[in-house]
Amino acid sequence: MSTVTIDKAAPTRNVKYGSMSRDRTWALRWSYFFLTLFAIFSLVPPIYMLITSLKSSAEISAATNPWWVFHPTLENYVGLLTSNQFLRFFLNSAMVSIFVVTITMLISVPAAFALARMRFWGSATLATGVFLTYLIPDSLLFIPLFKVFAQFGEWTGIQLINRWYVLLFIYPTLTVPFCTWIMIGYFASIPKELDEAAIIDGASWFQTLTRIFIPVALPGLIAATIFAFTVSWAQFLYPLVFTTSTDQLVLPVGIITTLIKGDVFNWGQIMTGALLGAAPPLIIYAFLMDYYIAGLTAGATKG
Repeated sequence: MSTVTIDKAAPTRNVKYGSMSRDRTWALRWSYFFLTLFAIFSLVPPIYMLITSLKSSAEISAATNPWWVFHPTLENYVGLLTSNQFLRFFLNSAMVSIFVVTITMLISVPAAFALARMRFWGSATLATGVFLTYLIPDSLLFIPLFKVFAQFGEWTGIQLINRWYVLLFIYPTLTVPFCTWIMIGYFASIPKELDEAAIIDGASWFQTLTRIFIPVALPGLIAATIFAFTVSWAQFLYPLVFTTSTDQLVLPVGIITTLIKGDVFNWGQIMTGALLGAAPPLIIYAFLMDYYIAGLTAGATKG
């Protein structure tokens, strides 16, 4: 019977656990440092807006410490929330956002499904072209769009300029391409066996989309919906160009055009209006952030 001898004097590899621990500690320190800088950079503006909104016009004009409220008041909030004009701006923004989100999803979901799953000739090129249209800046589009709608009104007698519902035709040029791109990535990440099994069982493409893909792709749908709502709620250039009457303005433009009169800036109500206007998107992001991140990152490793 043979025996195996072990040489106890054999050299062993020394692992530098202390060096790895120090590197990880420094990495964490730098991470926290930059996260702190980012938090300060991101939170200082809204904090300043909140402080200013709690000041009276006299205290703002007194040029005292801008980061402290000596006599807090809610008169700016009461003044805006009881103003029919401000409530009209809010209502216009809400109607535009709801309709634009609906139109965007009705277009982008079937388009993304067709480009991601039906695989016809040129689908990949068309999908790339859809996304590239989103990269065209607003500053290049608003002039030709204005001429198109102005000439449409001359030819048909239907005036869309200076009507809030003209934005229902314009905003989808921003929301549909990007939402379609988001949904293409999400639909592409879903296993092919699902739609193949549905087709074998006799389901049509429409039934496959509505009964299988939409329930599975709910995080992507939520991400696209949040994006469409945010764009339509916060857009400034297009409503500034296409609407001029006070009763047709949306919230971002209404705050600027009515609270700035000549060289007089009503800073208290401007900051209050900005905070109130930021509340709906902030609430949506707070409750649906996980779905939004999941929808944006879908398809990053597959599809």
